[in-house]
Amino acid sequence: MSRIRAFRPGDEPALADICLKTADAGADATGILRDDDLWAEIFVLPYAARHPEFAFVVESDDERVVGYIVGAPDTAAFEDWFATQWWPRHAERWPEPGPEAEGETRQDGIVRYAYGRRSGPQPFGDEYPAHLHIDLLPEAQGQGLGRRLIETLEHALREAGVPGLHLVATAGNAGAIAFYPRVGFAPLPSPRGTQAFGKRL
Repeated sequence: MSRIRAFRPGDEPALADICLKTADAGADATGILRDDDLWAEIFVLPYAARHPEFAFVVESDDERVVGYIVGAPDTAAFEDWFATQWWPRHAERWPEPGPEAEGETRQDGIVRYAYGRRSGPQPFGDEYPAHLHIDLLPEAQGQGLGRRLIETLEHALREAGVPGLHLVATAGNAGAIAFYPRVGFAPLPSPRGTQAFGKRL
């Protein structure tokens, strides 16, 4: 029987692997980029490093980590930390691409996104200051674990006095777009190619 527990140091390799195996709109992204490590260094590991108190994992009955949820209670503050402290340490490995040009790879676009993350006003920051990332390996899906992870994070954020939570899914991730309204999230106006959702806590 799978169980949910708090993140603990040493879980990072499992989180990185889950992130990679689900990064392509919910499908395995292995080999899509020139460097598979990039996904986790943007979308999961900084959260576990900055806010371990808002990171939770699903542990299988054989004690493997097969899913996670991570969150930032204050998106503006997190983006400032990401831009000034987390991402600069990766500048040598993943230098900033030059001006966008024909033939730009998907990795170039993701690295450009990382360099573009900044603090300041966030699109949903007033009503929904927190945001999350959640991923489950296929073996852990369809068992209600996604709902339980979200409830666990919501409880922790509520206890911390956070008034609202949002997330952004890619428009092609049909499973995610169907899932979030079922757990109480409402669609929000979104940039092209994405769908944002918000929930008051």
